[in-house]
Amino acid sequence: MTYLLGLTGGIGMGKSTTAQMFRDLGHPVWDADEAVHRLYAAGGAAVAPVAAAFPDALREGAIDRTALKAALASDPRALARLERIVHPLVAADRMDFIERHRDRDLVILDIPLLFEGGYQDQVDGVAVVSTDAERQRQRVLARPGMTEETFQMILARQMPDTEKRARADWIIPTDTLEAARAAVERICTEVSNA
Repeated sequence: MTYLLGLTGGIGMGKSTTAQMFRDLGHPVWDADEAVHRLYAAGGAAVAPVAAAFPDALREGAIDRTALKAALASDPRALARLERIVHPLVAADRMDFIERHRDRDLVILDIPLLFEGGYQDQVDGVAVVSTDAERQRQRVLARPGMTEETFQMILARQMPDTEKRARADWIIPTDTLEAARAAVERICTEVSNA
């Protein structure tokens, strides 16, 4: 029986690093953001329907995310329209990944907006990556092109860390790599012994 672990956490909490730790232990990880990038790339399943709805976002056979963001910013109803197109394609990609790894004991589903999107009911357990607010802020503002304004806008769309932690089955502290690695190993052991 495959155990589906939802991995989530706010921006700058260390989710990508933590997901890699699961990969390093040999567990398959599906990444929602990577799935969207694949769907938007040339030949991706989202290119034609997204281009039909947002023609200015099509560049060289792929969806240009910067142009798409501009289109979304100019129309308050555009995000809902985009989500109706993309969410079913992302869900199909996720289900295909799960089916391909049905022989595995543990499969990680890296979903940034897991609680916000109501996906917690589609996994067997949830691990939340977390660190203190100041460390999170420093990590995010160190990213190229990131501004305080953009950071605050992203935070406003995400469930507060305290609420995610309260709803999680496991909390992975990412203050240090050692603490995160120990938590990841503990989760893997607990799942395999369940």
